[in-house]
Amino acid sequence: MILGGRASARLSISKLTGCLVANPENNPQPQRNNGSGHLMCSTSLWGLAGFTGCAYFAWVSFRHVAQNEFEWPHDLWTAATYAVWIVLLGGLTFGTHCLRERIFFGVLLINFFVGLGLTLWSGIPVDSVRTARLATGALWALGAAMSLTTVGRAGKTMGR
Repeated sequence: MILGGRASARLSISKLTGCLVANPENNPQPQRNNGSGHLMCSTSLWGLAGFTGCAYFAWVSFRHVAQNEFEWPHDLWTAATYAVWIVLLGGLTFGTHCLRERIFFGVLLINFFVGLGLTLWSGIPVDSVRTARLATGALWALGAAMSLTTVGRAGKTMGR
């Protein structure tokens, strides 16, 4: 096509502005997010860090039971800390597109909801704390196992 006496490229519609443009080679395209939607699978470091943290907390929970330590803190700082972790983990759970990571963050989210509930329940019976420590220990162990499913997947998930 000739416009104004000069040869020009084909006319096309700009994806950025929606306007008709004469030279698509000079038409800036919007930046695309090439992120894979995998937070932990993108590097093995995060899976190993998740395993280490969850294994430690599982050990702490089971150690409390083995040593008959069933006290639970009931102060506002502990409750606020649980609330902050719940918001963070909720964002991570819904911010990833990887099923492995969603399950991992979901397990941690359940664990922190249990912790917040126990913190807010000041008159909780000792037997209930024992049961909760066993349950949260099992959830921490499950989280440790789930975090290992993300290790070594960096090359497999980058194109997804």
